[in-house]
Amino acid sequence: MSFAVPRPRQGGAPPARRRSPLGAAIVAVAVVVVALLLMAQFWTEILWFDQIGFSRVIWTEWITRGVLFALGFLVMGGAVFASFAVAYRSRPMYVPSAEQATLEQYREAIEPLRKVVTFAAPVLVGFFAGIAASAQWQTVLMAMNAEPFGETDPEFGMDISFFVFLLPALRSIVGFLMAVVIISGIAGVVTHYLYGGLRVGPAQGNIPRTTKAARIHIAVIGTVLMLLFAANYWLDRYSILASAGDRFDGASYSDIHAVIPAKGILAVVALLVAVLFLAAAFRGNWQLPAIGVGLMVVSAIVIGGIYPAVVQRFQVTPNAQELEQPYIQRNIDATLAAFDIKDIETQNYNATTEAEEGALREDADTTASIRLLDPEIVSPSFRQLQQNKQYYNFSDSLSVDRYEIDGESRDTVIAVRELNQDGLGSDQRNWVNDHTVYTHGYGVVAAYGNQLGPGGQPAFFEGGIPSEGAITELEGDYEPRIYFSPSTVNYSVVGKPDDGREPWELDYPADDADGGDQVKTTFEGDGGPSIGSFGSKLLYALKFGEEQLLLSDRVTEESQILYDRDPQQRVAKVAPWLTLDNRVYPAVVDGRVKWIVDAYTTTNQYPYSAYMQMQEATTDTLTLQQEGAPVNLPAEVNYIRNSVKATVDAYDGSVDLYAWEPEDPVLQTWENVFPGSVKPLEEISGELMSHVRYPEDMFKVQRSLLTEYHVTDASDFFSGNDFWNNPEDPTSDATVSPLQPPYYLTLQMPGQEESAFSLTSTFIPGGNTPRQILTGFLAADADAGSTAGQKDEDYGTLRLLELPRDTTVPGPGQVQNIFNSDPVAGEQLRILEQGRSTVLLGNQLTLPVGGGLVYVQPVYIQSAEGTSIPLLHKVMVAFGDEVGYADTLTEALDQVFGGDAGAEAGDAEGSTEGEAPEAPVDGEEPEIPEDPATEEPDAEPTADTGEEPAAPTGDLEEALQRAADAMEAAEQAQRDGDWTAYGEAQEDLQQAIEDALAAEQAAAE
Repeated sequence: MSFAVPRPRQGGAPPARRRSPLGAAIVAVAVVVVALLLMAQFWTEILWFDQIGFSRVIWTEWITRGVLFALGFLVMGGAVFASFAVAYRSRPMYVPSAEQATLEQYREAIEPLRKVVTFAAPVLVGFFAGIAASAQWQTVLMAMNAEPFGETDPEFGMDISFFVFLLPALRSIVGFLMAVVIISGIAGVVTHYLYGGLRVGPAQGNIPRTTKAARIHIAVIGTVLMLLFAANYWLDRYSILASAGDRFDGASYSDIHAVIPAKGILAVVALLVAVLFLAAAFRGNWQLPAIGVGLMVVSAIVIGGIYPAVVQRFQVTPNAQELEQPYIQRNIDATLAAFDIKDIETQNYNATTEAEEGALREDADTTASIRLLDPEIVSPSFRQLQQNKQYYNFSDSLSVDRYEIDGESRDTVIAVRELNQDGLGSDQRNWVNDHTVYTHGYGVVAAYGNQLGPGGQPAFFEGGIPSEGAITELEGDYEPRIYFSPSTVNYSVVGKPDDGREPWELDYPADDADGGDQVKTTFEGDGGPSIGSFGSKLLYALKFGEEQLLLSDRVTEESQILYDRDPQQRVAKVAPWLTLDNRVYPAVVDGRVKWIVDAYTTTNQYPYSAYMQMQEATTDTLTLQQEGAPVNLPAEVNYIRNSVKATVDAYDGSVDLYAWEPEDPVLQTWENVFPGSVKPLEEISGELMSHVRYPEDMFKVQRSLLTEYHVTDASDFFSGNDFWNNPEDPTSDATVSPLQPPYYLTLQMPGQEESAFSLTSTFIPGGNTPRQILTGFLAADADAGSTAGQKDEDYGTLRLLELPRDTTVPGPGQVQNIFNSDPVAGEQLRILEQGRSTVLLGNQLTLPVGGGLVYVQPVYIQSAEGTSIPLLHKVMVAFGDEVGYADTLTEALDQVFGGDAGAEAGDAEGSTEGEAPEAPVDGEEPEIPEDPATEEPDAEPTADTGEEPAAPTGDLEEALQRAADAMEAAEQAQRDGDWTAYGEAQEDLQQAIEDALAAEQAAAE
């Protein structure tokens, strides 16, 4: 048997090229690298959510996004591909025309790319459509899980949930489908034109401009588009109830009687045009659809535009107050309900401006609780006296809370000693120190709000390292380590194996520590994903771009990685459906430091409710000064509820969400989406309840609305002659002053049975008037009580005092002018500014006591150079036109109220020694404010006559020089801790200022 080798066929296909092993390897490596990078971003997120106990949130979001992306991609991509395919397959074989002869050149040119375009274009537009669709995941989930409000709108009688939950989803679907039809229609028309199914040139005999297939294709697209237009017009009728207006929001008279009927008519017209398009598919005549489209355009202009304008111009404008009144009342009622201000307790307050002796006798509790410590000023004092090391720090804006000390609730200024790695020296900054040694802050520091320590410094009742004081005694040694805080931005690797090695996480330095001069610890909580396996190390090394995570011996099998450590960031991630308050505040609760975050459910779809610009309403002096980027706020809302109170454990970062307003339909809807993610109110402990407070941002929104919506009569609202304004901050030196922030105070409002921790604000006349008189005072009961799982029945009650229109009680701006121009206070402060000190005006507090309004403002001084400590120097008080200016609030009140105010403030006993040890910052020598003291008097009392010496009348410069010499002695006294000597210098300060004033007056004469 013989075998013949077959000869290769002549002209056959060339043999297949062998693939390069190197190329295949490169492709494989590239795929692996891309997969790892994607896993480094996505799988680490899964690990983070799983560790924190909210994995359902991320999976629900991602699955919903994925499904919507797929639907958007398939619907858009499929429609465009189908339109391309139908138009190409139904192309005519030959169309004799000059126009087609010209197009033949283009067809030949693009033919090699036709298949690429046919597939690539749908994929591209489908991808972007999928992204747009996936962004609507919250809207879709809310519509699918909607809970009823139990209230109906005043026009259509439909439950509010239709407008809030279902209507946005329907509008999104209709809008998306309109985009699909338009884009796919364009693709089909272009293809028909390019391949001869559609001609736009001159008609040639009896040859139609479109083939039958093209006609049917375009007619079907037109029919579907008109149906969608009809649906869109019909939905517009409902959306008008939440429209923004010039005078008020919601549907007006012309909207109800002209716009809404016009939308219904246009919907019917669109349906008729859809029928005409469908008829054109069979009749082969485009005249009827063309006429229909023209009719719809004319109808939209005449019925949808001109007619409502005519009704507004000739019917409504001349009779606006009468015709708009019912719809204004709808707006008022809806706004009061949507922003939870319909049950506000309003009373007329006939405030007096005459200060009488003993006027504060009935307000003794409020007077004793008046806060002197300004949390926006004293942070440098906290740093210098309690920071301990440069790698610790306190926030610039401290928090106001209340703690029960010796059985009495005391207003407190509290701060957390946070980690501050920027305070480390450059030689200390390396990967080991940054991520494994300096991992946490340590302890809280608290001071009495209504009392002061020696020399005007804060009176600390909790502080030191290790922590000591009233809170430690109350809690029985709380966990002081702060691994999670707003200023902690770096990740940390914590935990170590039980292999005999010493801990390496630094707690605090201590010379008497066993085994050295540093106390160290090992994190023992469950605060971050495990990073012990090689796979986890690799993913996190890629995520953070840190190869040390793979190489370091400190990354062990027991290690956890802590990141996303800002409390607001953690809450925002586990509850992306919530809007967060700008402020987060700490509290020592059940033996742990907890960050408390107020969270809101919001919408901008509530019918007839007024729109509120959140950023504008919440911006004031405090938000402009706070550290870090502000939280993401919705552009505008017309419904808000403080539905959730969130806590973040400062040690292990655990997040707890509590249903604060469980009856809120928006919260109930999201609980249907994420069952089990929000704990019931009943699980809030009594100790946590005692630190929950009324939220600032919500109060700011409510006070902003109440500048107008305190007027509840539609006729008066229309005239607007009783609208108010929120006052600007009188202590701000900005060119355009921000709003005065609300303040937390313990006070007893007129009509209240006892004093309560409250959030307060004031009002002044609205419009362009320059008058700075007071028109109203608002207080929210901010105390939730201390009963586990139960809010105090008065919590959240808004009490509004309306001042009579014919009174002239000074407002905050006018009071500040009174303070500044007072012959005693103003001149003394000016003299201080001429020395080496800076005067800081503290928060201007307003209290409705003594039958009128008392204004209290602390005055601080600090060194103009070096590391400064703001110390309280004086207190200014105003009541009507009376001004008090003294070393203590009690003395200033007595000055105002005829020598005896009838009540004592918290500083009546003078300065108090703090109950907590100090931990002064290491490496900085504070500059003590310069307190001028006088030399011995030039003349002494005469023994024979008993005459008093004449007042010093020396040269002003000489008096200031004497003051400067005495300031050095005051500085030395504080460095030595000799507060007796410093107190004597304080007394000398007053005499020195009087000498300077006398010298200045003598020079003027």
